[in-house]
Amino acid sequence: MLTKQQLAIGYNAYSLLETGKDEHGNPWPIHFQSFNDYKPGLYFYIVLPFVKFFGLNEWSVRLPNAILGALCVYLIYLLVEKLYPNKEFGIIASFMLAISPWHIHFSRGGWEVNTATFFIMAGLLFFLQFRDNKKIFNLILSGMFFVISLYTYHAARIVVPLLGLGIFIIYFDTIKINLKKIIWVLVLCLFMLLPLANDFIKGDVASRAVGVGLFADPGPLSRVNEQRGEHDKYNGLIAKLYHNKPVNYGLAFLDNWVKHFHGEFLFLSGDVIERNRVPETGQMYILDFFWLIIGLCWFIRNLNKETKLLLWWLVIAPAAAALTFQSPHALRSQNMVIPLIIICAIGISQMLSWFLKTLKNKYTLYGICILITSVIVLQFVRYEHMYWVHMSKEYKYSSQYGVKELASFLVSIGSDKKVLVTDRYDQPYILFLFYLKYPPEKFQNNHVLLGRDRFGFSTVPAFDKYEFSSINFDRDKGKYPNYLLAGTDGEIPNEANIIKRIYGSNGQLYFEVVAN
Repeated sequence: MLTKQQLAIGYNAYSLLETGKDEHGNPWPIHFQSFNDYKPGLYFYIVLPFVKFFGLNEWSVRLPNAILGALCVYLIYLLVEKLYPNKEFGIIASFMLAISPWHIHFSRGGWEVNTATFFIMAGLLFFLQFRDNKKIFNLILSGMFFVISLYTYHAARIVVPLLGLGIFIIYFDTIKINLKKIIWVLVLCLFMLLPLANDFIKGDVASRAVGVGLFADPGPLSRVNEQRGEHDKYNGLIAKLYHNKPVNYGLAFLDNWVKHFHGEFLFLSGDVIERNRVPETGQMYILDFFWLIIGLCWFIRNLNKETKLLLWWLVIAPAAAALTFQSPHALRSQNMVIPLIIICAIGISQMLSWFLKTLKNKYTLYGICILITSVIVLQFVRYEHMYWVHMSKEYKYSSQYGVKELASFLVSIGSDKKVLVTDRYDQPYILFLFYLKYPPEKFQNNHVLLGRDRFGFSTVPAFDKYEFSSINFDRDKGKYPNYLLAGTDGEIPNEANIIKRIYGSNGQLYFEVVAN
C-alpha cells in the first residue's frame, strides 16, 4: 500500500495530465501545494508518463522509484570502482545495498528520497569521472544531477551543498587547475536553480520548511527560560551567556544528529515512525555492526582523499534530519545508507582477505565463509518475513489500508446518499480522489483547503458527496440523516445498521459502513 503523500503524487500527476494543473489549480508547479506541504515536484513529473501509459494506480507511482532503486545497486558499484581500484569492494557493496532494509524499504514505495539519493550518487560519480579525465561533459553532468536532486527532495537541499563543500576542500588541487571549467559549470547550475529560488522567494515553500524545522520546537526555548530562572539574575551576563537560543538549539541539533548513529536506530529498531520501519528491524542488519567497525578501522589506516570524502558524506548525511524536530528520521537521512554500505563492504572484504592469509586449512576457510553467508541470508530472509507477514498487521495504520476497498464498495452500491467518512487517516480526501479517479477539473473548482494543523499539514474537509470528520455515532446519527457513515470499529457500535465491514489487504477490519 502507498502512503497519503505517495497517493498525492499519483493524483497530482493525473491532474496535470487531465488539466495542466495540480489538484488545487496551480499550473505546472515546481513545488506541489498538496497538503500545504509544498512537495518538491520532480518525482511528480517522473511519475507522469507512467500514469499516462499505465493509468492512475499504485504501480504507476511505485514503478519509477523501484527502477531507480534497482539502478542504485549498479550505481554504487560504479561509484566504489571510481573511489577504490578494487572491484571486490564494488561487488560486495552492490550486494549489500541490494539486501539493505534501509534501501529496500524506500525503494518499494513512491518515496522521493530514494530518487534524490540516486541523483546524488550520479552527481558524485560524474565528478569522480571528471577528476580522472578532466572532460567538461562529465563535470556538466555532475552539476546537473546534483541540481536535479534539489528539485526532488527537501533534505537534498541541505546535504548536497555540504557534500559540495567537502568536494571543494578535499579535491581543491583538482578544482584549482580546472577553475575556468568549474566556474562555467557553476554558472550553469545557478541558472538551473533560478526557478527553485523564485519559488522560495514566494514564502509558501520556506514556511513549510520552518514548520517542520528545529526552531518550530518550543522545547529548547522553554529550557532557556527555565535555566535562566534558576539564576539569581534572570537577565544577568552569565545567564545570557550560557543559556540562550543559539546554545540550546545547537545542543538540540547535535542531539538529533547523534541519534542517527545510535545502535538502536541503526541495528535494532529503526525509525519510531511506523511507516518508515519494519518490526524488530533496524535500518541495517545486526551483523553490519561488525563489518562497519572493521571498515572504519581500515579507513583510519588509509586516510586518503576518497576515504575522507566518504567519511564527510557520512557525517553530513543526517544533517537535514537533525534540523527537524523528529529525530532520528530514517526518511530524511536515507542517503546515509550509501556511505555506510560502502564502509561495510570494505569491512567484509578486509575480513575475507585476513581469513585467506591466516587460515591455511581450506576446509576451515570454506566452513567460516559458509557460516557467514548463512547468517547474512538468514538476516535477509527474516527481514523479508517481518516485512511481508508482520509489518502490515503490527503497524496496521502505517499505510492507507482499507481505503481502496471502501472506495470500491461505495462505487459498487451506486448510492446517491452523502457519505461521512472518518478522518482516522489524515487527509482522507486525497485517498478518495486517487481511488475514485475523481475528475481533477471538478475537484479544482469545488473544494476548500483548510489552514495548517500543528504538524504543518492542511486538509480538504469535503468534496462532492463526501465529507470527512471524526465520527461520534450517538451524535452523528441524528446530525446526518439519510447519510452513509463509514467509521472505524471503535466509532461504530455493534447495534448500528452496519451494511458492510471493510477489510484491508492485510486482513484487518478498518471500516464499518452504516446506512443511517
